[in-house]
Amino acid sequence: MLSIIPIPAFRDNYIWLIRKGMRAAVVDPGDAAPVIAYLERERLQLSAIIATHHHNDHVGGNVGLLARWPVPVFGPARETIPGRTNALGEGDRVRVPGIDVTFDVLDIPGHTAGHIAFVGSLGSVPAVFCGDTLFAVGCGRLFEGTPTEMWSSLSKLAALPSETRVFCGHEYTLANIRFALAAEPDNRTLIARQSREEQKRARGEPTLPSTIGDERATNPFLRVEVPAVKAAAEAHAHHLLENAVATFAELRAWKNVFQ
Repeated sequence: MLSIIPIPAFRDNYIWLIRKGMRAAVVDPGDAAPVIAYLERERLQLSAIIATHHHNDHVGGNVGLLARWPVPVFGPARETIPGRTNALGEGDRVRVPGIDVTFDVLDIPGHTAGHIAFVGSLGSVPAVFCGDTLFAVGCGRLFEGTPTEMWSSLSKLAALPSETRVFCGHEYTLANIRFALAAEPDNRTLIARQSREEQKRARGEPTLPSTIGDERATNPFLRVEVPAVKAAAEAHAHHLLENAVATFAELRAWKNVFQ
């Protein structure tokens, strides 16, 4: 049976460990030390490393892990990934050794130019590992891409089945909800989600994974065509916004300075 374990790293990262029996793969291991500690404590054998993008807080642990376990490294073809053995892009399908999970790859540029997502089923549960493109109630900053690229990437993720579990890279949920409420204060589903997620954090639990259905209902960056969200973006911009990309760009710029 598969299990997914969030390994905290740095201030707010999650390294996702996919375990089957005594074998494991890790997604976005920015730091080798907590992964090694978990593998040794559980007496697990690492079978693969999976990378969504090149930022060091997602791949900085690759070299340390590879020194102990010379395993395949799956990562985006258009980015430099330490130790990468399998260069991937949209349309590729990969079977991860050891855990026997198959992923389809999506190109989701915006946060970085070559960012990819891994979409598959973990047992009977559909899942996506989306790095720093889609967050719970938020999205990543546009470090290398354009608003058009990011909106296209988010739309691609939003089109996944509503029950798809969203495994993203950071515990940003409560801060993202505060911004979402500024953009859509009357969203009752969002208000209820804030209470639910605050209770999880109070118990010391991750707010992740989310689901695509939850994100469609509460994430302002997937809701730019909802009249209330568009109106809030236009009020912030002090002018009309002509389309979804313009509304998204204004929301992202607003979030960049939101306190």
